[in-house]
Amino acid sequence: MIDLKNTQPFESPIYVTRASVCSLDSYCQYLTNVWESGIFTHNGPKVQLLEKKVDEYLGTDTTVAVTNGTIAMQIALRALDITDGEVITTPFSWIATCSAILWEKCVPVFVDADPNTFNIDPEKIERVITKHTKAILAVHVFSNPCAVEKIEEIAQKYELKVIYDGAHAFGVKYKNKSIFEWGDISTTSFHATKLFNTGEGGAVFAKGELKERVKSMRFFGHDPHKQIIDIGCNGKMTEVHACLGLANLPLTDSVIEKRKAISNTYKKILGDSVQFQRFVPNSYNYSYMPILLKTPEACLRIVETLRHFNVFPRRYFYPSLNTISSVKQYTPCPISENLSSRILCLPSYNNLSLEDVQKIANLILAILHDKG
Repeated sequence: MIDLKNTQPFESPIYVTRASVCSLDSYCQYLTNVWESGIFTHNGPKVQLLEKKVDEYLGTDTTVAVTNGTIAMQIALRALDITDGEVITTPFSWIATCSAILWEKCVPVFVDADPNTFNIDPEKIERVITKHTKAILAVHVFSNPCAVEKIEEIAQKYELKVIYDGAHAFGVKYKNKSIFEWGDISTTSFHATKLFNTGEGGAVFAKGELKERVKSMRFFGHDPHKQIIDIGCNGKMTEVHACLGLANLPLTDSVIEKRKAISNTYKKILGDSVQFQRFVPNSYNYSYMPILLKTPEACLRIVETLRHFNVFPRRYFYPSLNTISSVKQYTPCPISENLSSRILCLPSYNNLSLEDVQKIANLILAILHDKG
């Protein structure tokens, strides 16, 4: 076991993640076309090409590229005409999930998380459904698919819409189809921290007439002939961001494999000393490396000690959203609150060496066993 007193810090900071990016040359090849065309926005050719390539990669025909993952959720709510009433969601998520609901003048209703999957607990959803409930907005936490069949069953029973926040879930398949094909609409983020990124960006995944409405709404409500046919917003992705996505997309499979190797290395060393998320086999992209410590105190001790070694994990997701007074009045969600107090996401990114992963894992073991 590592001797904490005689172990040197890493020379350079190791953060929880870094963007997985193509070479600058491959990016510039796409950018050259943008400069030559003079088209930088307004659903340009590179945005359209990115949507086509993402559809090909995912095996779908549903991709609508937008500015970011938050506006994707807001457009999804609007496209489904959910502009008031209650939206059931999880408190164990990033604030954007909840703020999108609030921004659209709806009321978030929290349902506690499952202690093993970290996703919304489907067995508790029906308890909070009222005559004001309009939709369920569930999150595939750390890319782990929600109980989509059970949620679909509940939604059909009560005539509710279903939106999935798949910000973490790019590339995940469930029952042999993209996770983004479940629900009435799915959304994702292409933020720089995500497995596949465009620097800033996101997408809405919808079918048929709903897809066409989403495309209109992201561009001020225009139809293809520039007539205003709907209430919209400026949710367009730029050509510059689309170019980065086009250059990054071919790297996706190798990025997943690298993060899987990192995950397996952490798990092999940490073993039973921590708890790991229970995820659906073969339906996970390893985009994050969450661990649960036995106590909040152990979690905080690891965070503070690792900082001395130039390692910076993150407490995703802390605090539990139901405890934030500026969001809404407190609703008890004891499992989410407990998860939030003990969770830690460890460094995982494409150019993090497995040797460094081994050292970080062994540092954690030493901290857990340190009596001093």
